Amino acid sequence: MGEKIKALKAAFPHTIPVLTGYLFLGFAFGILLSSKGYSAGWAIVMSTVIYAGAMQFVAIGLLTTVFQPLSALLITLVVNARHLFYGISMLRQFSGTGRKKPYLIFGLTDETFSILCSAEPPQDVDRGWFMFFISLLNQAYWVIGSALGGILGSMVAFNTKGIDFVMTALFVVIFIEQWKSQKYHAPAIIGIAASALCLLLFGAGNFIIPAMIMIVVLLTLLRTRLERRAAE
Repeated sequence: MGEKIKALKAAFPHTIPVLTGYLFLGFAFGILLSSKGYSAGWAIVMSTVIYAGAMQFVAIGLLTTVFQPLSALLITLVVNARHLFYGISMLRQFSGTGRKKPYLIFGLTDETFSILCSAEPPQDVDRGWFMFFISLLNQAYWVIGSALGGILGSMVAFNTKGIDFVMTALFVVIFIEQWKSQKYHAPAIIGIAASALCLLLFGAGNFIIPAMIMIVVLLTLLRTRLERRAAE
């Protein structure tokens, strides 16, 4: 138990920025879901079981329209496809974590991924428990925010116009923070250029998957050169 408490104390400071963001975003999700006639209980269940911020906002639209399984599957794939690449890059870090590994995979969000890539536990703290508590704390913030938003949304009427833009704003902030934290920006520039090109070629509704494929191919082909330049 002492080992777990020590890991929890070491993990918490790294999650404070996510705490502020997730409480607000979860709150927005809870309010938006409540405005569609769903109780706070549904917000808690979705945030616990689905736990995918962008997809949860999209799911609200799916719940309020005619159910189309194939369309829902494709939308989910497009929205969450980036997690495939997150997961591949974390295979080495997650190795040797034992029974914690399934939850570490499940709890790998954009913000958690960013923390796990940059945060290092103290020498006397178990790395597996350190990563586990970072993931668990982040999800707890999201669930709490969703519950508060759902409860308040059921009690007070809100104008929810534009509230679904919060996820876009979050991704912009994450990109800016990643840009500022890195001195070598070639991979980010490749991602921007590939996305812009695919947007022009395929249009706003169909560019995400081609852009991700192009980014993966380019980064794979240029991997050795990029790593050498980054090291320099």
